Amino acid sequence: MTIKRALISVSNKEGLLHFAEKLAHHGVEIISTGGTKKALQDAGIPVIGISEVIGFPEIMDGRVKTLHPKIHGGLLAVRDNETHQTAMQENEISPIDLVVVNLYPFKETIAKEGTTFADAIENIDIGGPSMLRSAAKNHAYVTVVVDPADYETVADELDGAGAVSEETRRRLAAKTFRHTAAYDALIAEYLTAAVEEEHPESYTVTYEKKQDLRYGENPHQKAAFYSTPLKNTLSLTDAEQLHGKELSYNNINDADAALSIVKEFVDSAVVAVKHMNPCGVGTGSTILEAYTRAFEADPVSIFGGIIAANTEIDEETAQKLSEIFLEIIIAPSFTVKALEILTKKKNIRLLKLDFTEGKGIAKKITTVSGGMLVQEEDVFGLDDANVTIPTKRQPTEQEWKDLKLAWKVVKHVKSNAIVLAKNEMTVGVGAGQMNRVGAAKIAIEQAGERAKGSALGSDAFFPMDDTVEAAARAGVTAIIQPGGSIKDEDSIKKADEHGITMVFTGVRHFKH
Repeated sequence: MTIKRALISVSNKEGLLHFAEKLAHHGVEIISTGGTKKALQDAGIPVIGISEVIGFPEIMDGRVKTLHPKIHGGLLAVRDNETHQTAMQENEISPIDLVVVNLYPFKETIAKEGTTFADAIENIDIGGPSMLRSAAKNHAYVTVVVDPADYETVADELDGAGAVSEETRRRLAAKTFRHTAAYDALIAEYLTAAVEEEHPESYTVTYEKKQDLRYGENPHQKAAFYSTPLKNTLSLTDAEQLHGKELSYNNINDADAALSIVKEFVDSAVVAVKHMNPCGVGTGSTILEAYTRAFEADPVSIFGGIIAANTEIDEETAQKLSEIFLEIIIAPSFTVKALEILTKKKNIRLLKLDFTEGKGIAKKITTVSGGMLVQEEDVFGLDDANVTIPTKRQPTEQEWKDLKLAWKVVKHVKSNAIVLAKNEMTVGVGAGQMNRVGAAKIAIEQAGERAKGSALGSDAFFPMDDTVEAAARAGVTAIIQPGGSIKDEDSIKKADEHGITMVFTGVRHFKH
């Protein structure tokens, strides 16, 4: 379709003048509004004001300017429909062949700290989406552009063929409806939160593509990585990659799991993750101490794993990290010397992420066939729990430290989950088993002699006393679990029988 008349109204002026000059070169008549019109005029590009077209002034602080039959008639008219053509002639409506519009910056407005509700509402665009939808619906005759990245495509086709191809018009129309849908989704999300509607009758979310991925979980699966437009939690999408090849689908999943665990800690902590489960977690007075403990927790499984640290990686720690093969290291920062050491390894990815940002609670979305599940992120900590100690013996100071570590980690292990912790490190992790005692046996076997004097954390209650019995045989001296089983008394009795102290939290941490 040739382009004789264009309507341009954009908040993002990137690339605008060069594109408008191209249109003017092809003899396109340009209609515009407000700030866009002024920018074009200042650049010496011929432009007609919207008021001249509709014979009506822009009113109500610009809220009403393009919502007019002479605009939407020019956009929606079917060019080979005689009835439409007659209506255009009778009402002095001229066709509009190109619409270039991007919308009021609603996302940018609500992302600003201190934005009022009134500011947010004022930045909801009405005329823009209406014009875009009209143009996109009638893309058989109208070209519609919402992204400055597409200016060059349209200009090149005008230069080459003197018209925009049907294929391009259809592709741009699809992009336009994605654009307006995403815009409306953000508004709906903002207003839904404002009225504190937890589970509305429909749930619309939008994501922005961060990158295409080489493949998904397996090489035969296609995949891409998307980011939420507004983030209030610590997110891998905000990480700056300092070194290494691009992240894979599995890298991203594992790195996200590592971040979820390491943000539980205030003191220096290092988390090693393999296949979305922690294989080693260590804390310490320095990052080197924390890493050494995370490594010693499971020096076999950490090979090829993901490391997340919550404090800066220094030279000494970097030297230790460089001694084994790791896929990714995530940290708030790296010293210059640390980067010099780690960047010598070609295949390692280094990610820098500000751990002080994003302390909110995210919604977790899980897809199922034909639907999805939505829930709040599990941020319930031991400080929030109603802790009771039903056994005869109280935990010692050291046992409390070990119990807290086990509790922080076990909530991030696939259920059924058991974690053993001792002296600021995990010593055994039993993940994803069909029964709880099976998970305990795996954790105990991994711990070996280190199980003696350790603390055991369980993500859910004990349905019977067999897990306590297994723990006692291994030398575990302290247990932390939710409680709430009809057979709790059996577990309490068994713990007392072996001199084990047991803490009830009243809260389970299933992770399926």
